[in-house]
Amino acid sequence: MNMSNSGHPSLSKRGGLWGLCVILLYTSPLSCFANFSQAKELIYKIKEGLPRGTFIGAIGVDLNLDFSVEPPFLFNLPQKKVSEQYVNLNNTTGELYTSATGIDRETLCPDNSEGRGCVLSLDVFVLPQQYFQLVKVKILIEDVNDNRPKFPVDEICMSVPENTPINARYAVEQSAVDPDLGLNGVQTYWLVNDFGMFTLDVEENEGGELTPFLIVTEALDRETQSEYITDIIAEDGGTPPLLGAATFKIVITDVNDNCPQFKESQMNITLHGNTTKGGHLARLHAFDPDLGANAQISYAYSERVPRDTRSLFHLDRITGVIKLARKINTGTASFYKLTILANGPGCIPAVATITVNIIQVVTGPPAVIPRYIAPEKDGVVTIKESEPVFSPIAFFTVKNTEINQRVDCHLEGSGPFRLGPYQLLKNEYLLETTEPLDYEKTQEYELTVVAKNTRDLAIKTVLKVQVLDENDNAPVFQQSMLKISVEENNPPNTFLAQLQATDQDSGSQGEVLYLLGGDTPGIFTVDRVTGVLSVTTSLDREEKETYRFIVRAVDQGTPRRESIATVVVTVQDRNDNSPRFINKDFTFFVPENFPGFGEIGVLSVTDPDAGENGWVALSILNGSDIFMIDTGRGALRAKTSLDREQQGSYQLWIEAVDGGKPALSCVTMVTVLLLDVNDNPPIVLFPQSNQSYMLVLPNTLPGTSITEVYAVDKDTGMNAVIAYTIIKRKGGEHGSFAIDPETGNITLKRELNNRGLYSLLVKVSDHGQPEPLHSTVMVNFFVNETVSNESYIQSLLTREADIEVEERPWYIGQMREGPERYELFPCQPVIIALSVTCLGLFFAVVTLTFYICCRRCKGHQKKRLEVEIPLKIKNDSMQAVNRKLRPISNI
Repeated sequence: MNMSNSGHPSLSKRGGLWGLCVILLYTSPLSCFANFSQAKELIYKIKEGLPRGTFIGAIGVDLNLDFSVEPPFLFNLPQKKVSEQYVNLNNTTGELYTSATGIDRETLCPDNSEGRGCVLSLDVFVLPQQYFQLVKVKILIEDVNDNRPKFPVDEICMSVPENTPINARYAVEQSAVDPDLGLNGVQTYWLVNDFGMFTLDVEENEGGELTPFLIVTEALDRETQSEYITDIIAEDGGTPPLLGAATFKIVITDVNDNCPQFKESQMNITLHGNTTKGGHLARLHAFDPDLGANAQISYAYSERVPRDTRSLFHLDRITGVIKLARKINTGTASFYKLTILANGPGCIPAVATITVNIIQVVTGPPAVIPRYIAPEKDGVVTIKESEPVFSPIAFFTVKNTEINQRVDCHLEGSGPFRLGPYQLLKNEYLLETTEPLDYEKTQEYELTVVAKNTRDLAIKTVLKVQVLDENDNAPVFQQSMLKISVEENNPPNTFLAQLQATDQDSGSQGEVLYLLGGDTPGIFTVDRVTGVLSVTTSLDREEKETYRFIVRAVDQGTPRRESIATVVVTVQDRNDNSPRFINKDFTFFVPENFPGFGEIGVLSVTDPDAGENGWVALSILNGSDIFMIDTGRGALRAKTSLDREQQGSYQLWIEAVDGGKPALSCVTMVTVLLLDVNDNPPIVLFPQSNQSYMLVLPNTLPGTSITEVYAVDKDTGMNAVIAYTIIKRKGGEHGSFAIDPETGNITLKRELNNRGLYSLLVKVSDHGQPEPLHSTVMVNFFVNETVSNESYIQSLLTREADIEVEERPWYIGQMREGPERYELFPCQPVIIALSVTCLGLFFAVVTLTFYICCRRCKGHQKKRLEVEIPLKIKNDSMQAVNRKLRPISNI
């Protein structure tokens, strides 16, 4: 970087003298302030492309400012955008530095010429206001060689005629451009390879632009080399110099500087006298190395060739082919001379001479001329195997036969062919098939056509017949039904089988592809080429056990043929399912006294597995001493009859185990609830016996509850609901006593006028179905003020057992549930027998009771006994009974 702090910068020679000196006023700050309206100018010079932070100049120092004044100087750059883009200004020192954006002279001054230079102008304010100055700062941007020459196109093509004289000059219009100035611009051009034929010269025009010229230094010949390709280089004058390159293609254009010439100017042809019309004799070939119209050649007979000779031999003027125009008369001539001219534009014709020698034909063996109907190449006839029977293959014409000479023409060789005369034409024979052809059996036949005359002169013509394959065979599966077994829970992409189908056809017609039928589940895949059948997912036999679908084998012929095979995939079972009861638990209701080994209920259990894996055995984990289970049906049975009164319910754990290995199992709970059966009659707890009695005072008022009958029933429900009725009586008037049918409470309805013993026969009946059960009890009342003679009462009770009671019950109309009719003591003999049997027991009890009562009477001589009638007795509680009997004497 060149800077001028003294105000006299050195300017570029090519740019001319700027001649402007920077005059700095050496004045004090006060003088500056006094002349603030006068602008100052500073000029700095830098090179383009400097890095960030490069020092440009110190404005305050160059203005000779005194930085010790107060307030201090401030420097401001109003053009903020310019400051941020190209330069940075220190606001306190006035120093200028390059910014982050490098200055590119070609970008900043795109239209700048070398004479004007490239200047970045800035305005700097010196502040504060008492020191204010406007400083004009100009920064001269010097050019550096940072651009290489560049051609406008990548390939420069120039056409040069082949007859160009030596030292001819051709301007290269696509010259290179370099945005740098002066020596940094393009200075010269040169060729990488001049081939010894060319050189480059550079000319400068009035504007200073350089133009390269191509100079031809040697004679050119397009026929020797039609184009030259090299690179053209543009070089600038920088240090080091920079280069630009483009492909330089020199095309040599043709001029008509060559004439036709025959490759062979002398030719000898031998021609048999029996040559047929149109036979090919020769082909002339003349060559002109020029291009396009300059190389066009036409052939013609010379005027020296006789007219009849021209008519015998036809000459094609374009191709130069000579053919026999008509049949030769061997008796007129045996030699012909043909003079042929090759004409080119603006050229002397080239001359060629052809000598034709005619050879007389001596009668020999017949000639066989084939004419093919089927396609033929190099003596091989091809025919499709699909062609029908009697398809024609070729015609054979027999030549060289004398008049009235018989010729035998026949076929040698095996195969479904025949050779015979064609209709009525003489010496014409047709070769045709006699049977359908089959490529898969025989692909090629070799036949020999033999023609023999009467002099046993024969000629043989060999013919090969090649059978072309047709797509007449469909692929054939080795197995039309493929059965595959696979275990369930298989891993994904399990190999199942490899399908195999063959096709007897050849080539692509025999290539087999395997496809799944439209009914195939999406979980199956088949490899189109190998036929490998796989299942992509895990199978579950319980979901589906058998898959049946179609697989197609398709060949690649036209039209395509295919065959199908049926695939049956059977999923084999694995013990992957535990037995399962249809219910989480079971509850069976069974009437008690159900007969032993009767069916209580059936436990339905399922196992979706198959075979032994699905065989289920049931067993009782607890209670097997009472219950058993039928494994076959799952029927639960009790070994003995069950009594609800002993145990009302049972809880059993039943295990189901399948036959798999390892076995799987499950457990369920079975609850057996016994339903009550009316198998227990009511049991009378009070009175305790038929010999018991109660003391009733004569003055007991009607409506008084004097006692109750209390009974219990071991059954439940309606079977345990008890009803009380008085079915017989002894003593008292009708309606003297009433019993509550629900509570058994006995109430006095009428005043008792007579003292003595009263007896009531009470029936205690349940509400069981279908037949209620009942018991009876004798309720005895001794009406008196006191018990004075218990032995007397006991004798009455014993004696009363034989007393008949009135047949008609007196209680009709007293029961809430309606009247009942009973026979009076229908079972009297049985009751008497039972009473006699128990007489001994009753006597002991009465004696003990009488003894206890006597002792009480002695302790309470004047005290009257007050009898309390119990109203309720607890179920099955003998203690409650004893409490109710506290005022009662039992004898």
